[in-house]
Amino acid sequence: MGKKRSGGGLTGSQQAAKFLGVSVLSGVVLAGMAIPAAGALGLAAKGTVEGFDEIPANLKTPPLSQRTTILDSEGGLIATVYSRDRQVVPLTAISPYMQKAIVAIEDSRFYEHGAVDLKGILRAVNRNAQEGGAAQGASTLTQQYVKNVFVEEAGDDETKVREAQQKSLGRKIRELKYSIQVEEELGKKKILENYLNITYFGQQAYGIESAAQRYFSKPAKDLTLEESALLAGVVQSPSRYDPVNDNQEATKRRNIVLQRMADTKDVSQAEADAAKAKPVTLKVTRPKNGCITAVKGAGFFCDYVRNTFLTDPVFGKTREERAKVWNKGGLTVRTTLDPQSQDAANESIKDHVYKEDSIATAVTMVQPGTGRVLAMGQSKPYGFEKNETTINYSVDKRMGGSNFGFQVGSTFKPFIAAAALERGMPPTKVYAAPNKMDYPSPIPRCDGSQYVNTRKEEAENETEDEIGPYALRTAMEKSINTYFVEMIGEIGLCPVSEMAQKLGVVPASGAKLADGPAIALGSEEMSPLTMANAYAAFANRGVYCTPVAIESITDAHGKALAVPKSKCERAMSQNTADTINTLLSGVVDSGTGERAGLTDRDSAGKTGTTDSRYNAWFVGYTPNISGAVWVGSGGAKKITMENIEIGGRSYAKVFGGGLPGPIWKDAVTGALSGREALRFATVHIAEPSVPSGGSRGNKPSTNPNRPGKPGDGKPGGRPGGETAGQTGGPGGGATGGGTGGPDTPFPGITIDPGTVIGGRDGQGP
Repeated sequence: MGKKRSGGGLTGSQQAAKFLGVSVLSGVVLAGMAIPAAGALGLAAKGTVEGFDEIPANLKTPPLSQRTTILDSEGGLIATVYSRDRQVVPLTAISPYMQKAIVAIEDSRFYEHGAVDLKGILRAVNRNAQEGGAAQGASTLTQQYVKNVFVEEAGDDETKVREAQQKSLGRKIRELKYSIQVEEELGKKKILENYLNITYFGQQAYGIESAAQRYFSKPAKDLTLEESALLAGVVQSPSRYDPVNDNQEATKRRNIVLQRMADTKDVSQAEADAAKAKPVTLKVTRPKNGCITAVKGAGFFCDYVRNTFLTDPVFGKTREERAKVWNKGGLTVRTTLDPQSQDAANESIKDHVYKEDSIATAVTMVQPGTGRVLAMGQSKPYGFEKNETTINYSVDKRMGGSNFGFQVGSTFKPFIAAAALERGMPPTKVYAAPNKMDYPSPIPRCDGSQYVNTRKEEAENETEDEIGPYALRTAMEKSINTYFVEMIGEIGLCPVSEMAQKLGVVPASGAKLADGPAIALGSEEMSPLTMANAYAAFANRGVYCTPVAIESITDAHGKALAVPKSKCERAMSQNTADTINTLLSGVVDSGTGERAGLTDRDSAGKTGTTDSRYNAWFVGYTPNISGAVWVGSGGAKKITMENIEIGGRSYAKVFGGGLPGPIWKDAVTGALSGREALRFATVHIAEPSVPSGGSRGNKPSTNPNRPGKPGDGKPGGRPGGETAGQTGGPGGGATGGGTGGPDTPFPGITIDPGTVIGGRDGQGP
């Protein structure tokens, strides 16, 4: 007599031999399907038990794909994402009714047989012979579990899924081999637990926990008798017995399961009849998946986290490998998103720009010294409806951003100043800075070639009264275009390109930074994250840190995964950074960014407005937060922001200090509320007196109410700020400048000995 094994049945080889014998004698059903007699005999001829034993015995069970949970820095839920909505739970967390229902309807002899139910095969053979087809199957619950493992392993590969479900003799034999292995290694209870966690229950619900939540909005442990019977009945055909779409069919199937449970003595007939009399009552929770479910307006940050995972080699050598891990899910991703900063960004956006507006805004904030992304929001919500978008305006194209990014205007000027200071240029440098000038020529590039102004391209200041000479501090505060064109003409293009590279300033499209003088005026197109992170290096006294969004990740088993770390490197000396901080503090104190200045803590920043007012920027920072605000048209159609209504307010002209500046101020004020007010390390910059620039040079402000203060772009106000770029240069660009100022830029101060006064071609004015 054959040796018995725990749980009933024979040993593996004995089961195989007996199974094959029954198959040959019967000529038909093999584990749930009708097999022609010739096929079965063919198996017997060349598929002996020895051949059966040659099939690899190790079933590699892939980890079940589950939902991934994305959390903010304090552990609050941001979003739940998954390729398959599944929550794996132990058998103890599944209702006993559910356990009995699935066994009763799918494999009532589950606890009596081994991997293969030989009596079930003979019964199916007899029934199918009577019916003239494959009316009844004989797959055990164990065999069904193994088949589901193959389907799970196939993932989203449709070809592999079809192969896993193929009704072929070879697949059934392999399924049998693995079923025997599973029975011997796992035992009945573990098989039942695995089966209930892997099975598809329809409505995008994989596993019993997700199914219970989907249909009844409750955990699997709380399922009642009739609810359990309903879900057990769905398994055979999730589409046919879908209770959401066909209550009548689902009720019939549920009652079949209930009667089967009574027949197998799992419940009494009276209990079954009482359950049958109850109508199917659902409390459906609609499937919610992906970044569209994100709270706190963090859909775009959620998408940035996903793209970070898919593009960073720390998560796998290839994108395919990384995607496989992400799609398997079961991850808990703790991110850097600061809920207070995110709320502040959202509130500021809502107060200034409406989602229905023709233009959009994006706000991104990072932490200097760590690269941690603290907030990321925009006025067009994440989604697919009207006035929604899935394009993340805050990031580069490869991370889900727009195709090109946005021209940054005069916010690029601090990078030029930093490059010049690093080369030893004094912060008291004076240039002639005429109202309008040809680009200097020739200008050396990094590759040894030279820019030559053969097309007679010109740079021009914003208004006619902006005529130099100017020193650096005033030129920065007023955003004088021609000053910085002269500066780049003196130091060359290479130092600027090198400084930009050190600060991570690269075009959003992924292209190489242009090497013409138009970069002095911000003709290049960047993302807000790039700009916020570059300015964070100024706050961090010259040390640039790459941005990071993921703090930690644990897998479904609680094992910690490696995550990307911020790489911090010195981009400039502390003295250069401190000088830039001093210069940009002046911008918010009395320059074009005055409306962005904070009153309760140190702040600094720079405005930017591009040609035709297609884009307006404010990039600013405190010692402990750096943020970039962009306003413009995010779609293919560019909109000139003149005589326009935004956020319920009318603007004659939108400029960097007039709309992005206040957005930044409100967002940063909220983000830092209740947090330490740190101080900048600044330097003393002597302010030399310079001669007037002509009959209209440095004219008094035309605003009688507040000399030198930029207007707000509203009716009755004087348009201030600047438009930065070029006229007639390659790639378009802008014209730039600032506002009127006092009678002289440095009243009562004499020129220090040795102060350099530059002009076109290095001559005085």
